Amino acid sequence: MAEVQVSLGERSYTIHIGNEQLANFRTTNAHKLNKQLFIITNPTVSQYYLKPLLNVLTDHHVDFFEMRDGEQFKNLDSYAEIMDRLISKGYNRDCGIIALGGGVVGDLAGFVAATFQRGVDFYQIPTTLLSQVDSSVGGKTAVNHPHGKNLIGAFYQPKSVTIDIDCLQTLTERDFRSGLAEIVKYGIIYDADFFHWLEHHAAELKQQDPDALTYAIKRSCEIKADVVAKDEREKGLRALLNLGHTFGHAIEAATTYGEWTHGEAVSAGIIIASKLSEVTQRLSASDFRRIKELLTAFELPIHCPDMPWESWLEYMQRDKKVKDGQLHFVLPTAIGQADVVKDIEHTTVAAVITECC
Repeated sequence: MAEVQVSLGERSYTIHIGNEQLANFRTTNAHKLNKQLFIITNPTVSQYYLKPLLNVLTDHHVDFFEMRDGEQFKNLDSYAEIMDRLISKGYNRDCGIIALGGGVVGDLAGFVAATFQRGVDFYQIPTTLLSQVDSSVGGKTAVNHPHGKNLIGAFYQPKSVTIDIDCLQTLTERDFRSGLAEIVKYGIIYDADFFHWLEHHAAELKQQDPDALTYAIKRSCEIKADVVAKDEREKGLRALLNLGHTFGHAIEAATTYGEWTHGEAVSAGIIIASKLSEVTQRLSASDFRRIKELLTAFELPIHCPDMPWESWLEYMQRDKKVKDGQLHFVLPTAIGQADVVKDIEHTTVAAVITECC
């Protein structure tokens, strides 16, 4: 088992990474688990992992809620259903919320934990590659609004993150590839050596080689933990983790949350951001080519859906990274480096999007 620490003072926690971690969940969390526990999951995940988790929590009072599966159900209706269940079942402020699932489950469960009884303990058990390397770490919780993704939420850190690599065996190939987009992101914005490693181990990762997979997850979590420790509430450095997300969230919103996976949308968004950086002479053509070739090697989208500029602008202006009415873009400036940029002419952005579509 590998461990990564997220250092946030009294709110610090450990990320446990390895095989058979679900079976060890109670052991690794023995000193902090609440007596009342409420599991939030969905039918796709629960058919494989709910019973094994319940089997290790027999000494606790446990109930669960299965939300409908899909980004479109990470909404206030699902949030209200869960709140109704918690209240009707007599849960109190000493309970704990467990997220058993991917990023959608984790985001919703975290927002429930942040707001029920003004905040209760929260535990992450991410079951998709994307959630294991990104959304389960760092304390971002949210639900979507019809006008934009994650517009309603809170920063709320978990007590622990338990990453069981065995859970990846039940992922579809498409969902597995989706997680690779976030792994590539870390190399682009923060670690040139890691990006180089990814270039040379793409085949092993696609084949889910255990050693390669463990290293990629651990290194991604280390980078995320380091960034979060330095900038928990996204005042500066943490914004770089949004590479590709301004464009990616626009794609997801425009396609009604479901046609594109989050990772696919981020991949296309990374291409747009990288091309925009190249066009504005911040990124070299050779580095753009390396980014494009690595995403292609992982069979991720490098073209975005074709929609009018007015639609792109409408969705991007609802993005949380808009400040003082200005669009801010995270752009790679070299492999391993990125910056937040504003003052780019809309005509330039529109031309790049057109090219990438």
